[in-house]
Amino acid sequence: MTDQADKAASFLTLHTSASPLLLPNPWDRGSTSLLTSLGFQALATTSSGFAATLERLDGSVTREEALGHAASIVGATDLPVSADLENAFADDPAGVADTIRLALDAGLAGCSVEDYTGVDDAPIYEIGLATERIAAAAAVAHAGPVHLVLTARAENHLRGRADLADTIARLRAYQEAGADVLYAPGLRDPQDIRQLVAAVERPVNVLAVPGAPTVSELAALGVRRVSIGGAFAFAALGALVEAADELRGGDTYAFLERAGVGASAVRSAFKD
Repeated sequence: MTDQADKAASFLTLHTSASPLLLPNPWDRGSTSLLTSLGFQALATTSSGFAATLERLDGSVTREEALGHAASIVGATDLPVSADLENAFADDPAGVADTIRLALDAGLAGCSVEDYTGVDDAPIYEIGLATERIAAAAAVAHAGPVHLVLTARAENHLRGRADLADTIARLRAYQEAGADVLYAPGLRDPQDIRQLVAAVERPVNVLAVPGAPTVSELAALGVRRVSIGGAFAFAALGALVEAADELRGGDTYAFLERAGVGASAVRSAFKD
């Protein structure tokens, strides 16, 4: 427990550094060890990347599977690990609290809870219920010797609701409910990001998406954490598709050069 508490405390402190915390998302134990060897300071799971390893799309993993996967990632690194717990696999605050208890049992240093319902015709929880859900998560996350770093996610901009005012109102409410970090995935306009950072008093995480500011630009905007979601997992799968297409073409083996880079990295990361 002390080791977990130390990792959680270290993870929270990393959000106060001069440069944004870069939080890559491994999808299995091998990618976890590899990213650890590359010098990152913390890691986070990816719901979409993990789902792909199970031949599924994002949103189809169960709570038991997600937390088992999180525990496996924790066991593959000495770094603090935060888990993408989607909507905490529950609509009601009591169910959210149960998920956070299990997250603590998994050895995590942090986790995220989003306000996406998973229902197409009503994709975002009403703000009152959404805030109660974060409050329930925070009550468990911060009750014991481990201060689990709770990230509250406002999903508007990923779900077709580009309402910055509502996003800011939600994140301010989640801040008051006890969230340690605030996250509005899908934001990419620098002025929107600047406005969000100025409106809240907690570290802000930004998702790296096409068209988003660079890491250095995000730092200048006051962003304290940058994550990538499933991007590394799908970049790896994209490289696989490109290599397979080249092999079927029958004329070249250019993919072997990239394979050599990967093999060298694996030998270095897995040598112990």
